[in-house]
Amino acid sequence: MNGMKSFFKISPVFLIAGLMIGGVDALLAAPAATLYAAIVAIFTEKLSFNDLLDISVENVKELNLVFFILMMAYAMAEVFMASGVGASIIIMALNLGVTGKTIAVVGFFVTSVLSVATGTSWGTFAACAPIFLWLNHIVGGNLLLTAAAIAGGACFGDNIGLISDTTVVSSGIQKVEVIDRIRHQGVWAVLSVIAAGVIFFLMGLGLPGNTASASDAINQITPDVMNYLQVERPSSVVLLNQVQQGVPLYMIIPLLLVLIAAIKGLPTIACLGIGIIASFGLGSVAGTIENLGAFSKLVMAGFEDAGSWVIVMMMWIGAFGGIMSKIKAFDPLSKLVLKLVKNVRQLMFANGILSILGNAALADEMAQIVTIGPIIKDLTDQNVEASEEDMYKLRLRNATFGSSLGVFGSQLVPWHVYIGFYVGIASAVYPLHNFVPMDIIKYNFMAMISVATILICTLTGLDRFIPGFDIPSEPSVSLKKENSRVKSKIS
Repeated sequence: MNGMKSFFKISPVFLIAGLMIGGVDALLAAPAATLYAAIVAIFTEKLSFNDLLDISVENVKELNLVFFILMMAYAMAEVFMASGVGASIIIMALNLGVTGKTIAVVGFFVTSVLSVATGTSWGTFAACAPIFLWLNHIVGGNLLLTAAAIAGGACFGDNIGLISDTTVVSSGIQKVEVIDRIRHQGVWAVLSVIAAGVIFFLMGLGLPGNTASASDAINQITPDVMNYLQVERPSSVVLLNQVQQGVPLYMIIPLLLVLIAAIKGLPTIACLGIGIIASFGLGSVAGTIENLGAFSKLVMAGFEDAGSWVIVMMMWIGAFGGIMSKIKAFDPLSKLVLKLVKNVRQLMFANGILSILGNAALADEMAQIVTIGPIIKDLTDQNVEASEEDMYKLRLRNATFGSSLGVFGSQLVPWHVYIGFYVGIASAVYPLHNFVPMDIIKYNFMAMISVATILICTLTGLDRFIPGFDIPSEPSVSLKKENSRVKSKIS
């Protein structure tokens, strides 16, 4: 009987997972799962409707700051793309010269920086694939190496960018500050980029040394491809036009100011505000921002994009998590994991494995974040004894698991929606090759390095050699079951 009751309590997770695997939009799956969780709570815990409403509202209240950050993040992404910040990054890199030997590594670093500036991996890939795949064609590079390089680089900012929805949402679910999370994983993320960049460079050494320009590549793009991009990612067309027409290189300054503010430890909203204001000022001088009215429309468009999907979805997920936590739905999973692990590091490693398995099962990184995120949070909060400072570090690692193993893990799963999108874009903008998932996966060294190193470092304790990336271990922290054994022996 207890087994059936436990299964009934956790069944809302299977419902939301099943709906999202079946292609149901998160905006429908999340409220459906929340309503079902409420029914489960009424039957198993005899909670009233008012009790459930209070629990849901209270849990959503804790996400208020996350909602403001998301609105600001979407606004800054919109402004950065339209004002020329993104185009300046591409132009600056390509001015250094691109050859068959360097096309993959240049594309990798450009997309890494651009994804930080825009906060979107899908948008970055859609904007850069036409440039770098056709440049690759002209200079005689390795097509699949270049495609995998820009795919891996595009994911970098989606994992660590201040304005990435996956970064913001995963941090919000674990109740950590976005800026703290970025500082926690910053050195590790940069080291992963450097390691992957070195491999891409070495892989290109035997290729031709021919050169070409971005204009040459953009001129190769057919009207059909441009029409496709206009429908799929309109902002990418704006960026391509800016790259072709040119923008002042000082338009990179807003991004630099945001990065400096983040390094200095300013609050996330302050960093975003600096980026938006700087983009308006410099964009007005450069002529990419026509007037205050046009700028206001960009900001409002960002607010609308955030409010039309991610904020609404987060509110339902907040309510869902509050109800599931109240009925202790994850207790059976917690007990199973505790039987398998012997210390806190092994527990955190198990959280990482749950994240990667959830990502593969759900085939959607955001679905993994909102479904598995509350589970690994409860596993940690309920089973670890530690000071508040040490618990916060563990939450930072869980937040990093959410987006890192979500975004980079997606690059290693052939049936993932991420890979499907990349394959679709690549095939559309470069019709000379029929791309398949393994074309993106087999050379995606950034994804391989990121997934492997975060799991290995978490399990072995090698993260202590990476500044800011270490998590506490015994005796500073301990599993509650170990403490219970000690107490029972003493008594």
